[in-house]
Amino acid sequence: MKITLRDVTASDLDQFFRFQQDADAAHMAGFAPTNPKDRSIFDHHWGEILGDENSLVRTIDVDGQPAGSIAVFRDEDAHEIMFFTDKQFWGQGITTTAIDQFLAEFTPRPLTARVVTDNLGSLKILTTRGFREVGEEQVFSNARAEVVTEKILRLDGEAVSPETA
Repeated sequence: MKITLRDVTASDLDQFFRFQQDADAAHMAGFAPTNPKDRSIFDHHWGEILGDENSLVRTIDVDGQPAGSIAVFRDEDAHEIMFFTDKQFWGQGITTTAIDQFLAEFTPRPLTARVVTDNLGSLKILTTRGFREVGEEQVFSNARAEVVTEKILRLDGEAVSPETA
């Protein structure tokens, strides 16, 4: 299995929109637009992300197939990482490999992340890469239609290398 990061293409966006329709994945991520089936909202959101010169956005590619996305954007005075992997690719080390590759490419620190407290897979990936909890926040989750607790994580120095993680 070959896992790479590459620039996002128009056909990737079609896949990302399809990924967004999976209720289990949206629930695990804890976020979703108010109307996840509205393609115009999706296109507007992704247009802003891809058009932001302060963002770095990549498609997670597995053997030539889009498996998800990973990005960093500027949030106030820090950069924040976000990622989403389609459910069919969970539990195979794909997200971990993609994050390792992304952290090697994007080196400014500190780097923050927000993860719903019951998303144990994402928390494990990030903490084994050197992210440490620096706080919690209560936020409304459209995907869950309730207030959830997000852990706020920060990576201050270099990420832990894949060999030592």
